[in-house]
Amino acid sequence: MQQDKQPDYRPVVFRDRVAGYAFLTRSTATSDRTIDWDDGETYPVVDVEISSESHPFYTGKARTVDSEGRIAQFERRFGGGDQGSGTGNDG
Repeated sequence: MQQDKQPDYRPVVFRDRVAGYAFLTRSTATSDRTIDWDDGETYPVVDVEISSESHPFYTGKARTVDSEGRIAQFERRFGGGDQGSGTGNDG
């Protein structure tokens, strides 16, 4: 196997700026920015938009859909719910 074909696998800090959470792991990701870590070493840092600390699925803070609001919007748009009220005089 040719060694020059493999990417450099080294310690990298991934930082979720929204949640203020960062973790050190090994990766082939590259970055020009660096951060001083808790162990006194300097590592490249990659900023991510979302992580397990800020994603609603993992945090349990999922946004619930307002179903009553959607029904009211539907009725307002297409008429009230009184059209098929069951008088029995269909024709």
